[in-house]
Amino acid sequence: MVSVSSVDNVDLNTQGKVQQVTILGATGTIGTQTLDVISQHPERFGVFALTASTNVEGLFDLCIKYQPRYAVLLSASAASALADKLKSAGVATTVLQGETALSEVASHQDVDVVMAAIVGAAGLHPAMAAAKAGKRILLANKETLVMAGNLFMQAVIDGGATLLPIDSEHNAIFQVMPYQRTPYQQTRVLADMGVKRILLTASGGPFRNASIEQLHNVTRAQALNHPNWVMGPKITIDSATMMNKGLEVIEAHWLFNASSAQIEVVVHPQSVIHSMVEYNDGSVLAQLGNPDMRTPIAYGLGYPDRLVSGVSSLDLLKIGRLDFCAPDQSKFPCLRLAYEALDIGGTAPAILNAANEIAVEAFLADQIGFMEIPALIDSVLSKSNIEAVTSIPQLVDVDATARRAAKQWLSTLSVAH
Repeated sequence: MVSVSSVDNVDLNTQGKVQQVTILGATGTIGTQTLDVISQHPERFGVFALTASTNVEGLFDLCIKYQPRYAVLLSASAASALADKLKSAGVATTVLQGETALSEVASHQDVDVVMAAIVGAAGLHPAMAAAKAGKRILLANKETLVMAGNLFMQAVIDGGATLLPIDSEHNAIFQVMPYQRTPYQQTRVLADMGVKRILLTASGGPFRNASIEQLHNVTRAQALNHPNWVMGPKITIDSATMMNKGLEVIEAHWLFNASSAQIEVVVHPQSVIHSMVEYNDGSVLAQLGNPDMRTPIAYGLGYPDRLVSGVSSLDLLKIGRLDFCAPDQSKFPCLRLAYEALDIGGTAPAILNAANEIAVEAFLADQIGFMEIPALIDSVLSKSNIEAVTSIPQLVDVDATARRAAKQWLSTLSVAH
């Protein structure tokens, strides 16, 4: 296994140079918060490209404000509409269209930093392109590592890229690991560095104290009401089912060369401690802060410097207490399924991810109940053929096959109802 949890390839001689940034998924929560941090440091960062799926109005507003060189939308009609609007507004941004364009703006020779914040499997190709082109990658897309962890990490190494995790949990772990600025090595054994285990904190979502009976009656509105974080609908549902934490376990495996036994999930409702690392001498180091994604975003943009992020100071006296408990996997079987997929290995995590995306879409469309999300995933995972991961085209096929199986499960359920 390879591990790139250091960023020793980063060019630290960038003082005075304006870093050009491509933001994949610019109209989402991470994208807009990245732009907020960038706007506080115009002397350090410029906006090279902004991308979205089909959100013409959202991307238009961002182009008016930030004047990127390129804007990318996936659909041809949306791209045409944006180009017309920008021309009428006198904005010189060039509009591109399609998945290939995402990879082009992620790997362009003038780009220094790529914020990979596209939600879902759609973010895999441009993240790989950025890795092969040797960019500084701020990785906020879980699926890149979940689906193609070995291939992506190897691409980072081969391309000489710099990888910084932006998920608040992995960013916290990175900050308290011992090796941020030590010479780069392809493999790092946690025990050799004195690390005993990684403690991934989880808020527990909106249903931490709910009974299994109550979970069967959860509504879409209830599941979208996260107590601590402001996120997009897909990630918010994943947090409610704790699949979000399961995917983070798989990410941590690849980022830090950690076995599943070395990664423990701890429910921490206040979301103040973003994760911890336990050392062999009994020390536990933690990174704390208010639940605001601008902190890890600023860390990734500025590393090794610390940048002003706009996040307010943590008031421990106001918080008053920090609570912890173990996750209840009988109520949140998605977490168990993620651990199982990690231990199975190969294409199992990609299958897990694909089935989960279909299940979440179905729940948001009121097609299935909350507890049918893990039931669908379990069914697809248990009936799928698991292979060793060898290529991106293979993963694309595996992803498509798993999605078809998930949709077949939904059609069977519909007939039964």
